[in-house]
Parts: sequence; C-alpha cells; structure tokens
Amino acid sequence: MTTSDDRTPTRLRRIPSWLINQASAHSHRLLAEGFTAAGARGYHYRLLAALEEYGPSSQADLGRRSSIDRSDVVAALNELAAKNLVDRSPDPSDRRRNVITLTPEGSRHLAELEEVLTRIQDDLLAPLAPDDRARLTELLVRVVDHHAENRSPG
Repeated sequence: MTTSDDRTPTRLRRIPSWLINQASAHSHRLLAEGFTAAGARGYHYRLLAALEEYGPSSQADLGRRSSIDRSDVVAALNELAAKNLVDRSPDPSDRRRNVITLTPEGSRHLAELEEVLTRIQDDLLAPLAPDDRARLTELLVRVVDHHAENRSPG
C-alpha cells in the first residue's frame, strides 16, 4: 500500500497551509458525495442550518450568515422551495424583500443532513482520538476566527 509519505516531499508535509489544503480537498469530496447521496448540496445544509439557528431571514441575511454569494443563495433557495423545505413570502415591512422560513419538512431534512454530516466527520477524522478531534476543531476555529476578524472590508 502506498501512503502519502511515499509520494509527498517531506518539506510539504511540514507546511500547514499545504496540509490544510489537502485535508480540505478530501473533506470537500466526502461532503459532496455524502450530500449528493442524501439529495442535497452543501449550500442546502448551510441555508437550512442558518434558518434553524436564526429563524426567518431575508435572502440577503441568509447569504451573509452562510457565506454564500447572493446569486447562489437565490438558486439554492429555489431548489429548497421546490422541495417544500423552505417557504418564501414577501416581507410585510418591505414588499421588495422576501422572508425565508424553514418548513417542518425542512427541519426533518436538516436532521437527516446532520446524520450524514456526522458520518462524514467520523470518516474524515477517523485516525484521530476524540480528544484530538476536539483539539483540532478548537485550533481551526482560532485560525478561521483570526482571519475573519482581520479581513478588510469590501
């Protein structure tokens, strides 16, 4: 059996950005496969999770909260609405905006996607003990939060 050690130059295996990129590519593949098998996409999960956590929201707020571009939010919401997972209605305070609400079917689908996501995380982090998984997550949150706070506006 060939391992990554056999194919990867040693100096690359000591560069965190390269390792994060490799782990990210593997994670992306697992997520795409898992969500596709569940009849969903990553955008669907992100939007449903934001709706569950924050409640009814405008399309613009959902895009900001889930880090999805406006045009992609509209397309993903169209897909979710077609499956009766979200309800889109005019905002009573501003008829030019829509308010998106999670439906009971959307809540059930989100719970199914949570199970899929748990299996994916277990697969991705299989070589790590539970304490190591928790520590890795804490460290990644620190890195991500640091760069989110230092991002220049616009």
